[in-house]
Amino acid sequence: HLCFVFFPPAEQENLLSPVTQYGSTDGSCEAEQEEEAIRRKLKYFFMSPCDKYHAKGRKPFKLFLQLLKIFFVTAQLVMFGLSNQVVVTFKEENTMTFKHLFLKDYDEPSDDSFAVYTQKDVYDHIFYAVYKYLTLPETTVGRYAYVYDVGVNDSALSLCQHYYKKGQIDPANDTFNIDPDIVADCIGVNPLSVPSAPLTSSYKNFTLKFHKLINVTIQFQLKAINIQTIINNEIPDCYTFHITIVLDNKAHSGKVKIWLENQAKIKECRDPSVSGHGETYTRVAFDVAVALLCLLSLLLCGRSILRGIILQQEFVQYFKETLDRKVCWADRLEFINGWYILLIISDIFTITGSIIKIGIESKTMSSYDLCGILLGTSTLLVWVGVIRYLTFFQKYNILIITLQAAFPNVIRFCCCVAVIYLGYCFCGWIVLGPYHVKHQTQEPIHITDLHAFIAECTDAPNSGKFRGLETSPCSIFCCCDRSVNVTLTEAQ
Repeated sequence: HLCFVFFPPAEQENLLSPVTQYGSTDGSCEAEQEEEAIRRKLKYFFMSPCDKYHAKGRKPFKLFLQLLKIFFVTAQLVMFGLSNQVVVTFKEENTMTFKHLFLKDYDEPSDDSFAVYTQKDVYDHIFYAVYKYLTLPETTVGRYAYVYDVGVNDSALSLCQHYYKKGQIDPANDTFNIDPDIVADCIGVNPLSVPSAPLTSSYKNFTLKFHKLINVTIQFQLKAINIQTIINNEIPDCYTFHITIVLDNKAHSGKVKIWLENQAKIKECRDPSVSGHGETYTRVAFDVAVALLCLLSLLLCGRSILRGIILQQEFVQYFKETLDRKVCWADRLEFINGWYILLIISDIFTITGSIIKIGIESKTMSSYDLCGILLGTSTLLVWVGVIRYLTFFQKYNILIITLQAAFPNVIRFCCCVAVIYLGYCFCGWIVLGPYHVKHQTQEPIHITDLHAFIAECTDAPNSGKFRGLETSPCSIFCCCDRSVNVTLTEAQ
């Protein structure tokens, strides 16, 4: 770039005399050259990959890499999802099996309302669960093994009752004396090594203190192996199930609720031997390739952010020294591309998730949940990152810019609506919640029979025959908005 200075004819003679105008002209030329250079840098930095290719012939390697990464990351997620589905199914099926094995008269539809009301029934359910545990090898269809030395006094099963240290209640005189300190009374039960030998019944001498009883817990562990993973050409996992049966009496309402909790832990099996499981190494190699691909994407995106920060400093320095102006933070943030930060976070999640997945494939780790969260989040961010490339098209860019401009107003509107909705929900919860029917009857009418039964009623809604003698004060809220009652019904 050349700067030319033109002078009038009357001033041409003055060019022969020594003046300082030449220095100032050179300085102006250098300033214009510097300004033009910074403009070109800025224009090239904010170009799309296609424009950069037309400007300098630079091939969009980063664009191709992101498109390739979408395919590999999605394929990795699908492969892990199939394996994780088998794991979750195995846990749920075993939990249901334990409920049917150890809970007396267990009925699946009435799981939420499973309870007893007499002392005899409490003892029956406790002794039934312990007896089924002792005779497990003879009754169960699955393949389970006992875990010893995990309960009280190095036993396999712990039978405990928790009660208040002092609990004297006299409803006749309206008096009570309670010490809230909780005391645990436990006994240990061990299964016999020879199932054919007669079973001991010493656990039946366990006496409950119902007048101050809080709950009764039965805790034990069982081992199992999930061999169905062989279908996906994977080495089977070894499980340890931590089972807890709780008989809850903390309300002292005459109703003792019963439920079963199952926590599964996966660990490496000893000396696994599966013929033809060479595909496991193929999966590990694929995970390593995905991790390396994401590492390359991480480096390229990090380099782009670093270049943007360097150009930002150069731009700020130019404005400060040449124009004596400060650059606002909004203009500074234009140099830091948020899409690159999104891709960097996605790459970090994918690399971490791939490392965990490799550990799972090699049976040295069992963090299925953490791996699923990392891989799922990274895949979501990768697909969201595709929106950046849609902004290069005019029609999509207009839509995205419109959404960006409307986003603050939409957030304000949602905040106002949320305040009103939350207030209405709390009001409906405190007024309608206590009167909501939370449990079904033991023998619910079939839905088709119910419809047929209701259809036989021929009274009109305005006949007055549906109105009761007494109405609750909260009925006025039901007339205000029926949707609140429907919402509470679905939530509870």
